[in-house]
Amino acid sequence: QVQLLESGGGSVQAGQSLRLSCAASGPVIWVNTMAWFRQAPGKQRELVATIARGGAKDYIPAVEGRFTISRDNAENKIFLQMNSLQPEDTAVYYCNPYRGTMPTSWGQGTQVSVSS
Repeated sequence: QVQLLESGGGSVQAGQSLRLSCAASGPVIWVNTMAWFRQAPGKQRELVATIARGGAKDYIPAVEGRFTISRDNAENKIFLQMNSLQPEDTAVYYCNPYRGTMPTSWGQGTQVSVSS
């Protein structure tokens, strides 16, 4: 079973930036559409951004223009550059392949906390 390991989270102030990384133990990054998800306290997990095999990217409106998803197939990693962070971005962030429905298996995630 492929394992995904998210890292790069932390505690920052509003307006600052973080770069999240997701490393896979198997050849999953380059064969799938990959995505970042997040789960804020008391809320359902939500899709944040996707990157297709061909490189097409999509974002939810709340992060459009502030977050950038990218992939490095050679390193078997995806990234999420998060700029102009806001308190509402506070959540645990996860990566996963995305096939149109919410995945059922998750890694440990990485915590992002943004204070005002």
